[in-house]
Order: sequence, then C-alpha cells, then structure tokens
Amino acid sequence: MKAWPKLYKIKQKYDDQPVVRDLETEINQQVAYILDGISLSPGARIAITAGSRGISGIIPILRAVVNQLKGAGFEPFLVSAMGSHGGGTEEGQQAVLTSLGITEENTGCPVSVSSEVILLGTTDTGIQGLPVYMAKEAAEADGILVLNRIKPHTSFSGPFESGLVKMMAVGLGRAEGAAMVHSLGAEKLAESIPSIARKVLEKGPVIGGIGIVENAMEQTAIIKGLRKTEILEKEKELLVKARQYMPKLPVRQVDFAVIREMGKNYSGTGMDTNVIGRLRIEGVKEPDHIHIKYLAVLDLSEASHGNATGIGLADFTTQRLVDKMDREATYLNTMTTGFVTRAAIPMTFADDRDLFAAVNKVLRMNEPSKLNMVVLNNTLHLDELWVSESIYEDIKQSRGIEYVDGPVEIRFEHDRLSL
Repeated sequence: MKAWPKLYKIKQKYDDQPVVRDLETEINQQVAYILDGISLSPGARIAITAGSRGISGIIPILRAVVNQLKGAGFEPFLVSAMGSHGGGTEEGQQAVLTSLGITEENTGCPVSVSSEVILLGTTDTGIQGLPVYMAKEAAEADGILVLNRIKPHTSFSGPFESGLVKMMAVGLGRAEGAAMVHSLGAEKLAESIPSIARKVLEKGPVIGGIGIVENAMEQTAIIKGLRKTEILEKEKELLVKARQYMPKLPVRQVDFAVIREMGKNYSGTGMDTNVIGRLRIEGVKEPDHIHIKYLAVLDLSEASHGNATGIGLADFTTQRLVDKMDREATYLNTMTTGFVTRAAIPMTFADDRDLFAAVNKVLRMNEPSKLNMVVLNNTLHLDELWVSESIYEDIKQSRGIEYVDGPVEIRFEHDRLSL
C-alpha cells in the first residue's frame, strides 16, 4: 500500500462574524417591536412555535420571549411545530422537545404537543390548490409568534430555506402537512413552501416572527423581530446573512474527505450537504461550490439514537457505523422526505484501517503529496480540521487560517484512525 500524505491541523478563525452578547435585552427589544405593531387584548393566548432542530441557546431565547409576552399581559404557550419529526406522533414530538430541554419548567410556559391539525384552505399563489394545514392549538390561539433559526437547507435552495416561512408551511402543518409538501418532490419544495406560507399568513393568527441567525461557531449572531407583513421580504435578507456565516471547507476540490462522525445532532442529513456538496436527490442538480471525489464516514453519534439518515451521501463506511444504525428510524425519515438514496449503505469495511486500505487502491496515488485530502470531526464544527500538504501550501497564507499542528502521519490505534 502506498503512503498517505502527511496532514496539517489547522484552525479556521471567524473573528469578523457578529455575536449577540446580551440575549435577553436583544430579545426584549425585538419582541417589543412586534407587539407595537399589533392590537391584542390583555390575556390573549399566543402560541410560540417549538421545532425539533437544535438551536444554540434555545432555552434562554424561549424563556426571554415568554417573559416578554407575559410582561405585556399575554398568555404564551409553546406549540410543537416540527412536521413529521418525532414520527408525527404526540409521544414522539414530546420526546424530541424534552430531549432539547424544551419543557414547561425550563421555559416558563405550557408546552402543547399534539398530532391534530386543521385545514386552513388551499393555496392560490405560486403552486395553486395545495391543502394548507395548521396545528389545531396554534390555529385556535389569538396569535402565533413564529420562532426559528434561519439557515440554508440541506435538500433544496431558494429565497426561503430553513426558517420562519418553512416553519409556517411545514412545521406547523405537522405530519400531514409535511407529507403533503414532500410528496411534491424536491424540485417543488422551493416553490411550494412560500405558496403555503402566504395562505398561513392570510388565514392564520400570525402576529410576527423571531428569526435567529447563527455564526460559524454556532453562536447567536442575529435575532430579528419581524412583523407579519415583513416576514416574506426580510427573511430573504437574513438567509443571505446566514449563508455568509456558514462554516465551509477552505478548498473547492477534494480527492478524499473523511468525516469521523455523522449524526442528526450535526445536521438533519447526518452530514451537512452544504459542506460536502452532495444532495443525491433524483432530478436535482448537485451543488457546484465544492466537489469531493470520494467521501468516507467512520462513525455515528450516540445523540442520533441510531438514525443514520445521510449515510447514503458517503461512498465508504465502517461496520461499526452500520451496526449502530436503527434501520426503522432511518428508513422512516428518508421515506417521509422521499430522498431514499440517503439511506443507502455505502461500501462497508470492518474498520478504519481496512477502509483506508480500500480507498488507497481506488485512488491509485502516484504522488501522495499532491493528494487533496481533508479529515473532519463532523460537518458542523469546521473550526479545526486536518488537511493534506497540497491543500495546506495553498491556503496557509490565507486570512482566517491558523496553523495548529503537523505535519503528522496517518496512523491507527486499535484499527481506528488516530490523529
């Protein structure tokens, strides 16, 4: 077996990205801005959306929103708004929210979890005639405050991706709404979501939204209160910011990428498609901002509870990852979205050492020192990573790149990659 290139450990610095230092004060200002634009009687019940994605500081954020609404004389409560996550069942949604710490004790208000929805009507803009569903408790409230993180989606691109608009269109639609949207196919997601959200804004009691943007270090960078009439326009601007702040690989062409651990706690797709440049959705063009020739994933996080959605984005994996896979959970997730290739199990090897030996044969390296190789702990935390010599020489003078260690040789301990 030919030698592998030596690796350099580098740090990507994001010193120029903003961070909110005083969450409570910022939230108070943003909620006050929304409330100044509405007219609700004292005692009005306001539903705050609670989703299933891990948002940094979600508990203090929710608690501050709740306290501000209470201080204004309203009765806030949280409503589960996570589409089909948690299996779409009351028990499953409750388990997801509890695992995130979203409880009455932690947030200071009741948490309503149900599978019930009502039909608000059908879309009459964009894609017309689509049924629009909404969580029953939210529809019956006096007001809805939509709260979510705004970020690029892992399955489609458009002016609205993950955020407030998608929360209204899919999250509040619960399992029934999510199934309907995903049945349209990935190519229709970007168009259908704003079509549905417009009907939600027209027929539902939405009073505004709290948009959260995180920086590359998962810190809250922006908290923005949007009045009902501003959501469709200003969320686009926040998505542009979110895309600018996203962590990225420092190179566009990669011969071999190794991801040491995938999982739902890192991305809804196990590995963030925006980082690896792979969607693997039939009929949808792959991203062109990065190209990885071969991709290996070595392990599955415990926090995924066996859900290995996204394993099909890799070309090589290990038996220990496959052994941790809960096929029922993984298959349910991918069948709901329709992106079934993401559950396909790649070429599987007994351990890391055997995997590297196999990839060595595939790469047919004549000059290992010229191989563009990266090793990531996961696709969420890209502040520290390992790069091969050829990449390091190209980027070492770049702004925001800091040398940490190396060069080091690839080695294995107990047949696992050790760096």
